[in-house]
Amino acid sequence: MALNLEAKKVVVEQVNSLADSAISVGVAEYRGLTVEQMTNLRSSAMDANVSLRVVKNTLAKIALAKTECECVLPVLSGPVILGFSQEDPGAVARVFNDFVKDNEDLVVKGLGVSGEFVEADQLKRIADLPTKDQAISLVMALMLAPVEKLARTLNEVPTKVTRVVAAVRDQKQ
Repeated sequence: MALNLEAKKVVVEQVNSLADSAISVGVAEYRGLTVEQMTNLRSSAMDANVSLRVVKNTLAKIALAKTECECVLPVLSGPVILGFSQEDPGAVARVFNDFVKDNEDLVVKGLGVSGEFVEADQLKRIADLPTKDQAISLVMALMLAPVEKLARTLNEVPTKVTRVVAAVRDQKQ
């Protein structure tokens, strides 16, 4: 269905606002996917707070220009779907990576993370990045480890004294 000029302006404005606030963007070719597979992809993207848009390449190039997402412009060719993440840099990569495991028809062309282009062969590396909550828990565990070790060490002193007293008692009996 052909879009009139006003509809094209609205699409460009929507994609531009997504790109302005996005931390990461992913580009994948969806040729050969069924409607059911696309629905599953959109569902998993919504669960991960990723916005997916199918946009004509010329409109996408206009919308992504002068944003941090313009690093993906060279890979915009063919029928592509754009994924935008506003919160987590690895969210788009995780959604695409998980989907590709079951559906080889989705071909990831590249990712843009904080204005830097990442080749498609690095998808798994980006997908394995921890989420914000996971990173915070890792840091907290590292901060808590010395305190736990100190507590165990201090707890060991009375235990050893008790063992020594018990050994002396057993010797005298």
